[in-house]
Amino acid sequence: MFVIELGFIGGRQQACEGGTMADLTIEQARALAPLVSPEAAAARVAQVAVLIDVRSAAGRASAGTLTGAHIVAKDQVDERFGLDSADRVPDVESAQTPIVIVCGSEFGSGPVAAELISRGFTDVVQVRGGFPAWKEAGLPTEPPVGDQR
Repeated sequence: MFVIELGFIGGRQQACEGGTMADLTIEQARALAPLVSPEAAAARVAQVAVLIDVRSAAGRASAGTLTGAHIVAKDQVDERFGLDSADRVPDVESAQTPIVIVCGSEFGSGPVAAELISRGFTDVVQVRGGFPAWKEAGLPTEPPVGDQR
């Protein structure tokens, strides 16, 4: 069983050190990285949040890409979000950096979001409906590789 410790900061339960701690399963941790509409996610990105695409290369090649997103393979969370890592996503400057995670669905983004929460990131959301919902909302995307439209 995967367990993380969380406490309360400013009335909101977040990953933290100190305070009252509660052990959570990965399913409960996913709840701490809420699902938001594609429009709400895009608004967060327009303000300051870092957009992260965790879909596979095949998924991006067949469906298209998110304009401006950082590509992070699901097995590279250690390297790409380690604050001391040379391979860290450049825009992720601290555990307080707002992050929007997108996959093909929330089943793909949930484990990544939960992993970030377990590492102490405090402002992580996932896009409800994933990339298909983002694209359907008319938000910025690039066409699939080889798509000549």
